[in-house]
Amino acid sequence: MLRLPPPLTRDLTVERDLHVPMRDGAELLADRWAPKAGGHGLPTTLVRIPYGRSGMIAAQLVRPLAERGFQVLVQSTRGTFGSGGGFDPLRCEREDGLDTLDWLVEQPWCGEAVVLYGGSYLGFAQWAVADAVPRQVKAMIPSVSESAFTLEFLRTESFSLEATLGWGLQVADQERPFALLHQLRRLRKERRAWYTLPLDQADTAATGRRSDYFRHVLSHDADSPFWQVLDHSRRVADITVPVSTVGGWFDIFLPGQIRDFRTLQEAGRTARLTVGPWAHISMGVGQAAAAEALDFGLAYAHGQKPADRAPVRLFVMGEEKWRDFPSWPPPGYEPRRFHLQPAGGLSTEPPPESSPDGYRYDPADPTPAVGGVRMAVGVKSGRTDNTALEARPDVVTYTTPVLDTDIEVIGEVSAEIYFRSSLPYADVFVRLCDVDEQGRSTNVCDGLTGLTDADTDATSKADVRLWPTAYRFPRRHRIRVQISSGAFPRYNRNPGTGEPRATATTLRTADQQVFHDPAHPSAITLPLREAH
Repeated sequence: MLRLPPPLTRDLTVERDLHVPMRDGAELLADRWAPKAGGHGLPTTLVRIPYGRSGMIAAQLVRPLAERGFQVLVQSTRGTFGSGGGFDPLRCEREDGLDTLDWLVEQPWCGEAVVLYGGSYLGFAQWAVADAVPRQVKAMIPSVSESAFTLEFLRTESFSLEATLGWGLQVADQERPFALLHQLRRLRKERRAWYTLPLDQADTAATGRRSDYFRHVLSHDADSPFWQVLDHSRRVADITVPVSTVGGWFDIFLPGQIRDFRTLQEAGRTARLTVGPWAHISMGVGQAAAAEALDFGLAYAHGQKPADRAPVRLFVMGEEKWRDFPSWPPPGYEPRRFHLQPAGGLSTEPPPESSPDGYRYDPADPTPAVGGVRMAVGVKSGRTDNTALEARPDVVTYTTPVLDTDIEVIGEVSAEIYFRSSLPYADVFVRLCDVDEQGRSTNVCDGLTGLTDADTDATSKADVRLWPTAYRFPRRHRIRVQISSGAFPRYNRNPGTGEPRATATTLRTADQQVFHDPAHPSAITLPLREAH
């Protein structure tokens, strides 16, 4: 499944339940996987994980590397699967990670090279320590992750309900007997729980039990001092070990991951970025990360350089090809504003005098999330048909004429939408789409921002940061911008009242207006060039 080269050996030995001491007296459990013959002194991959050390974890993360030139130490993070202390998600990974590395490099079997590896939470565990690792750490390979993990979910103007509730319930239940069966049974209840008011009862509505993580994310926004210990972004410029980071165009952590890569590149560090057409839970992420472990990680572990390639490798959707670039954002792509026009048009020309378009947003029947950036089991993510979504009365669209040449959009995408709501609290969701010759609209990237305490008698400008992308719009296709006031349950419903999201119980319907005139030139800004 990982499309790796043949193994060097299938004959492995596993030392289970090694006790690793922490500075506060807690002991964390780890398993060491190595070839039965010749394992001592091989480069060691360190994987720190809160989800257990056996089963599919071992099959996908540990065994493939232990069969191909590494020994692997897989450790259960604090408070999980036999490790001591209490599980306080994400908050202890710097101290515990550094203590683990200090212990690891003193083991007689460790050798002189360590590589940090893993995705999502496992990637965050790497970012948390990477600026202060011992000399034996030769490389790190974090995937679908970033150095300020969780904080992207918690922005005041765009709270990620689906990801925080789903993950909070998952880790709260993961050590129960028959946990996978319970998870499958829980999914239907979880989807009903999305609609629970107040939201701080959604966890008990789904499982009958509290999720401390979910309660914390409801109570504290991203800029709260409560989360400062989770923000390691200030450390990234000081990382000196080579980094190869793997992400997906539809992964929830992509903006922060690209920020981390840019920080490394601007600091002159050795860094690679690979981004494919993937969401958070995609087999392609695992394939690319494992390949980087064997190319990038193993080479540096042996004091060699990996196979030569450009620092940035991107899958250009629409063209459906991998391409190499020297940096992010790639050179040669100039920002160009495409203005919303009357009668549903989209053009690089400024808009004429025109009346705004209107729609009604009802949080009791919220505009649904369709494909795109999703982090939930059993839901479709990535590119999908938007026809049914765009037929809803609470969605408006603006579309260019047919393109007479291919157009590439690669880089950061943003929008300025002049907007008025009948309520002082409203959301603006913007999605970029590709419309093919048959009229089928497919999502490319999107983003949401909120208007807070706005003057209902005045027009506000909503600055919306969309996800980065790499997309080629083919000749004879059209570019479309879609605007609505939600993408539920990816983002929570805006009740329109200004009540705290944890305790809001009242839902109010809002009448929304989107402006496109000389005084209010709503536009999306695309980094583009005409393709040849």
